[in-house]
Amino acid sequence: MKVTGAQIFWECMVREGVDVVFGFPGGASLPLYDAMDAYPVRHILVRHEQGAAHMADGYARASGKVGVAMVTSGPGATNLITGIANALMDSIPVVFVTSQVASHLIGYDAFQEIDVTGITMPITKHNYLVTDVNEINHVIREAFFLARSGRPGPVLIDLTKDASMASIDWEYDDSPMQLPGYDPKPVAKQEDLDAALALIQNAKRPVILAGQGVLMSGAMDQLREFAEKTQTPIALTLLGIGCISTEHPLHLGMMGMHGEKWVNLAIQEADLLLALGMRFDDRVIGRVQSYAPHAKKIHFELDQSEVNKNIKIDVAVIGDLKASLQNLTPRVSAANHDEWLNTIYENRVEAMAAREANPARSQHLLVPNVIKAISETCAQPSIAVTDVGQHQMWAAQSFKRNDPHSFISSGGLGTMGFGLPAALGAKVACPEKSVWVIAGDGGFQMTQAELSTSAQWGIKVNVAIMNNGYLGMVRQWQDLFYAQKYTATPIQSPDFVKLADAHGLPGRRITQMSEVRDAILWAENQKETVVLDFRVEPEENVYPMVSVGSALHEMIYQPESDEE
Repeated sequence: MKVTGAQIFWECMVREGVDVVFGFPGGASLPLYDAMDAYPVRHILVRHEQGAAHMADGYARASGKVGVAMVTSGPGATNLITGIANALMDSIPVVFVTSQVASHLIGYDAFQEIDVTGITMPITKHNYLVTDVNEINHVIREAFFLARSGRPGPVLIDLTKDASMASIDWEYDDSPMQLPGYDPKPVAKQEDLDAALALIQNAKRPVILAGQGVLMSGAMDQLREFAEKTQTPIALTLLGIGCISTEHPLHLGMMGMHGEKWVNLAIQEADLLLALGMRFDDRVIGRVQSYAPHAKKIHFELDQSEVNKNIKIDVAVIGDLKASLQNLTPRVSAANHDEWLNTIYENRVEAMAAREANPARSQHLLVPNVIKAISETCAQPSIAVTDVGQHQMWAAQSFKRNDPHSFISSGGLGTMGFGLPAALGAKVACPEKSVWVIAGDGGFQMTQAELSTSAQWGIKVNVAIMNNGYLGMVRQWQDLFYAQKYTATPIQSPDFVKLADAHGLPGRRITQMSEVRDAILWAENQKETVVLDFRVEPEENVYPMVSVGSALHEMIYQPESDEE
């Protein structure tokens, strides 16, 4: 029996485990949409294609599965660009499907034609232009294999309209993947593990730098076992949050530009850094020449290209992190680093005391206090999804996480507008969990139309807008480095409560700290998405802060002007 390319497409998608697609239709994608109803796939209509990209991204992060976003040609495809780049920077497995004009029109500037594969080549793990119906089966299988294997990432399929409409005799092909030269799961060399072992055994002041690679390899238990046996404290990257419980005694907190003071000091004073699934990006290391000057550095990494890219490494262990730790931990001797841990603890007590120096501030509606209240009050299990800006850093510092994949944020690209759509994707992936969006008034407005997506499809999330009337992080830089010249950072917002009501959703405005916990409980008890408008202090800065060009220990830490 003959089947169309569109039918082949959906059959292959279902066999890849796809049960939900985030998308927006158009002329070139109509054959796919016409065939979709015959398959057990839920389609969630978004309000903007960027929203589809971020929803698929959030779905992938929360579920561990491959997310799927599907749009039409031309502007539909170009509206995905930011979301694709975001997925690439954070190594998120998403398959993006763009429809393309008929193959005989390609290259003739046809209506809604654009060179999607050319545009997305630098921001995908791989991409495909499919013009032949006979290629669909293989391309889809290969795309999902590439997206989820090795270092995950986005893969794009650009499918022409005539290929989706053509009919052929067809049987599903599940023959083994043949990708010469592609090694998705390298095994660490024994000599590299031996070299790492020698450094670990001699260390007196070790620190583990745990990144998202711990979560992606499923090495959370192996990380904990190794850290406990070697008594090594664990510092986290932004995307590594959740790989160890915040309640664990070896958990330090976040490192880097807005990392905790005691964490950055520990890195600078360490004699050994064990980097596990992190890439030493600029927001983590500060001034390169002054980074961890006394420390030997071991880099456990899957992607060879990350080694020695930003920081010179003493030993590189290339391979799957979980397997590497399983090999290494039984061979390492138990260690006692009480003196080192006590030094870090003393730094922590001192830093926390300075932060709480003015008790009167706790009565103000400050972002960290609001986020802490959400963390302590929200239903469990929960997922926190942040937008990008000051609130993102406060959430990383204050939102307590005990479960993996429970803190979702745009790291490498820093995409404003990520929060709401990513949270909707996370809720679709984990409907049993309470999902909270922590957003600023600026970033929220970039994708606020996705409230309609939430309302139409009954996807309930709780939106906490930290409304300070500024593009807060940019204003902070203007405050500290541009003589408080607030050019283009004051921002006017709509009445967010009325905006929620316009979408048929409940909302509430909060102006006093005494109102916060009641509002959180009220939001949890609503059946629909809730918008909470927190009118926070307008010119509060997030600290600590390592300015560009400074070393990690050269932090700006709670100046007196911000304590008044």
